[in-house]
Amino acid sequence: MRSHPLLTYLLRRLVTYLLTIFGSFTVAFIFFRMMPGNPLGALINTMRQQYSYAIPDADKMIEEYERLLGLDGNWFQQYIRYVSNVVLHFDLGPSLTAFPTHAQVLIFQALPWTIGLLGVSVLISWALGLVLGGIVGWQRNFPGSQWLTTLAIGLSQIPQYFVALLLIFLFAYTLLWFPARGAYPATMLPSFSLPFIMGLLRHSFLPALSIVVVSVSGWLISTRSLMISILGEDYLLFAEAKGLRPGYIFSRYALRNALLPQLTGLAISLGFIMNGAFLVEYIFTYPGIGTLFINAIGILDYNTVQGIVLISIVAVLTANLLLDLLLPLVDPRIRLGG
Repeated sequence: MRSHPLLTYLLRRLVTYLLTIFGSFTVAFIFFRMMPGNPLGALINTMRQQYSYAIPDADKMIEEYERLLGLDGNWFQQYIRYVSNVVLHFDLGPSLTAFPTHAQVLIFQALPWTIGLLGVSVLISWALGLVLGGIVGWQRNFPGSQWLTTLAIGLSQIPQYFVALLLIFLFAYTLLWFPARGAYPATMLPSFSLPFIMGLLRHSFLPALSIVVVSVSGWLISTRSLMISILGEDYLLFAEAKGLRPGYIFSRYALRNALLPQLTGLAISLGFIMNGAFLVEYIFTYPGIGTLFINAIGILDYNTVQGIVLISIVAVLTANLLLDLLLPLVDPRIRLGG
């Protein structure tokens, strides 16, 4: 293997990827099993209170539901059964949220909403943060740059859900410009028609804005730091000595060199899309992964929660693996085992 350092590097990263998925999911599985409460017992009690009568043979009903949901037996038996179903059949088991619908069906119904909302938000945040951060770092001594940096530092510390609440109060309840709930007009059915698309954009504007406001601040700060570290490099001084325009030097030399680390950060952020902006989606009643996860947690729907966690783990680790596999193409030292 010493004669093939690149192959060694790739195999090491792949083994690390698989072991990390296995370990992370095992820890998550045990954690959810340690949560107090009996989801089926709570469901039976809710039905008793709602319909004001005692359900006959409730214990037998609970046992049957436990068998169907894979909650019977000890933790080790549940774990082996669950892993075999996921790996061999890609079956996450029935969901307690919408029984007998399986959890993967609910998750794949919610995923497009989350990917659409967060994917667009992350790309917009990254592009704005890169450009604004580059300008602020390039012109760091201007008062406007200092003011914008201070504002970005402050906004980056505000939780996204708090920004969401402020936007709802201002634009939905005070100015009545945008709707406060849902992903599209309740009077329409999903389609590719122009009215539906316009309604979809109006409903997604506020949740996307609440994510962009906070995220763009972080990208601005990191790009500014990279830009400042680049200023004063020999190749910039040489470009100035050649008489190149400042704008050309900024875009083709300084900003381009700050782009590579930010591309790495963008890839990782795209991997975290599967995690969803849970509270933001829940506040806006957006039918994404976040809303599904919170609703599933509320009734201890293990299969749905574990499925969301598993997909999130795989998405994040896959994004990191792709970065590791692309690094040898960028950095020759990795190909040479340096």
